[in-house]
Amino acid sequence: MELREKIMNDMKTAMREKNQIKLDTIRFLQSAIKNREIELRPEAITADDVLGVLKKLVKQRKESIEQYQAAQRQDLADKEMAELKVIEGYLPAQMGKDQVETLVTQVIAEMKAASIKDMGPVMKAVMAKTGGAADNKMVSEIIKSKLT
Repeated sequence: MELREKIMNDMKTAMREKNQIKLDTIRFLQSAIKNREIELRPEAITADDVLGVLKKLVKQRKESIEQYQAAQRQDLADKEMAELKVIEGYLPAQMGKDQVETLVTQVIAEMKAASIKDMGPVMKAVMAKTGGAADNKMVSEIIKSKLT
């Protein structure tokens, strides 16, 4: 498993460099992946499952940053931002808003979607085509704006 090997190698590098934030983040990441692996037993964990774990952790970090900033705890927000940067380093490059809009328009035309009731199938098709390279929230907002 290529991504898990990269994470392991990065952990060793962080240990050598004594980069505590990166080391702690990678350890937490490995723990989350291992928990997902246990949930999926007896099936083996796939690369898509690992990406799903990464996305979930990114979403959690972003929500935590918002909450800490609202509570005026910049010290904790900064720690979360540092962890977010480490985790995002393992995700595939994210698509820009223009690329996502083009893809959404294309999928809506292909599926002949006309109303907001068609949002579920359109969302599913767009996410399948992006392969995890687009933020779900952004995709959802673009689809809503196009279908209303």
